[in-house]
Amino acid sequence: MTIRYTARARGALTAGAVALSVSLLVAGCGSSGGDGGDDKPTGERTAAPANDPKGAGGKEDEELPEGEPIAELRGESGMVLSLYDAKRDDGGFVTVSGMVENTGDKTYTRANKWRGDETDVIKHGSSMAGATLIDSGGKKRYYVLRDTDGRCLCTMSLGIIKTGAKVPVFMQFPAPPEGVDEVQFQLPTFPPATIKITG
Repeated sequence: MTIRYTARARGALTAGAVALSVSLLVAGCGSSGGDGGDDKPTGERTAAPANDPKGAGGKEDEELPEGEPIAELRGESGMVLSLYDAKRDDGGFVTVSGMVENTGDKTYTRANKWRGDETDVIKHGSSMAGATLIDSGGKKRYYVLRDTDGRCLCTMSLGIIKTGAKVPVFMQFPAPPEGVDEVQFQLPTFPPATIKITG
């Protein structure tokens, strides 16, 4: 009887230990959560990824120029191009920067007109590649610079511009001679404007 009772007691203890282990294992799995986990902090689950394009806002949320524009050009369908500066760089370039704003009541879908009609430029999509600077005194026209693949050194991938949107833009040109500090800026669909080069 003693031997039988001891064997039964040992069996009961073993079964109890196994049951306890299984219940702990199930509880552990439940806490990790098979559906995404309840053990994660709330902020970690709800935060948007840092590279989420919707969260970033795309081009329209980039830093916009400040101060008074040196020229304001009004184009078709309520598009306004405000130029804020034309700076001469040490490397022999002039960088013109500004902002395009859609003041119309419809989304603007014709930004591809601003790229010009060169074959190398067209294959890279919409851009500001069609802009030129004209030195009337020197009778020279300066085009936006290109890299070795034909991409312009300017704002690219403009796509569509929603109503009310403001998009910062830039264009880089070869610099006119040092004595030239006034040029005419031209961009398809906008009237020309005379701007001053600084720096």
